Amino acid sequence: MDVIKTQQISSRPIEKVIVHPLVLLSIVDNYNRVAKDTRKRVVGVLLGSSFKGTVDVSNSYAVPFEEDEKDPSIWFLDHNYHESMFSMFKRINAKEHVVGWYSTGPKLRENDLDIHRLFHNYVPNPVLVIIDVQPKELGIPTKAYYDVEEVKENATQKSQKIFVHVPSEIAAHEVEEIGVEHLLRDVKDTTISTLATEDVFNLLPNLNVNDLIKAFAVKTNDMMLVIYLSSLIRSVIALHNLINNKMLNKEHEKAEDAKPTTVQATS
Repeated sequence: MDVIKTQQISSRPIEKVIVHPLVLLSIVDNYNRVAKDTRKRVVGVLLGSSFKGTVDVSNSYAVPFEEDEKDPSIWFLDHNYHESMFSMFKRINAKEHVVGWYSTGPKLRENDLDIHRLFHNYVPNPVLVIIDVQPKELGIPTKAYYDVEEVKENATQKSQKIFVHVPSEIAAHEVEEIGVEHLLRDVKDTTISTLATEDVFNLLPNLNVNDLIKAFAVKTNDMMLVIYLSSLIRSVIALHNLINNKMLNKEHEKAEDAKPTTVQATS
């Protein structure tokens, strides 16, 4: 039996995939709303930019997706919905383009290459990022892949597409770091933060403290009491003015009725 040798060909190799926290939060939200406590996975589109082999994933949105659990070759992805959503996203930020798609996997599936082939219609070299929404170990919950053509030297066999793993990492802009740190207030180790001693926005109040919640409630109740009393006083004054107006009209009517009527004599 001849040994079949293979080689991988890729016109535009991808060296690294960067995923932003906003993308992770959006995907987890999508999973909790659609597929929580089920064996289903959710699928969506990744938006961002690509430069010198680095794909920067800065945004995402979910896409209606269904697949047959028994037959992986039967699946449906609403590409019309995707095209409508991308058209609206493009109006907001024209710099973000389709860079690939995501899946909550949690691993590669048999029909992923078929789905990946669909995204070649929107980007020359799409990436697939699998997000583990229920990680059991500490670490980065993302695994990134792109496809390459596997060309076999044995002429009797056709070439085929295969997935190649590419390193991925989580990175954020300063504004995103502020938001993430505010969500992670329960983490007491401030050494993990790069903005703990630099940015004043990191000093936003922790709304999970009972004393602060009580203080906000008391202050809000005081403000609502003033607004309520003001509404009552305004209503009483309006009713008083209405009564005065009614009484004044009655007096005018009585004065008109009391005037003597003059009868002109006719000859």
